[in-house]
Amino acid sequence: MTVVLIALLFVNAGFNVLVWPRFYGRVAKDPRARDAEGKATRFLIVHAVLIALALAIALASAIAAIVALVAPGA
Repeated sequence: MTVVLIALLFVNAGFNVLVWPRFYGRVAKDPRARDAEGKATRFLIVHAVLIALALAIALASAIAAIVALVAPGA
């Protein structure tokens, strides 16, 4: 069971790292991302925060998986 959980943590980390940065590129190009003066709108800010959180979760998942891998009895 431990191997399955470690694999799931690595899959989660990989998915978040692969998907969310590409999504940010699309959000940043969206016309709703900037106002007439070129200033970031709430649309861009909210999505940037969500993406940052997803990447933080990816990092936490990767760290947890590595710790579980090197822990005795894994």
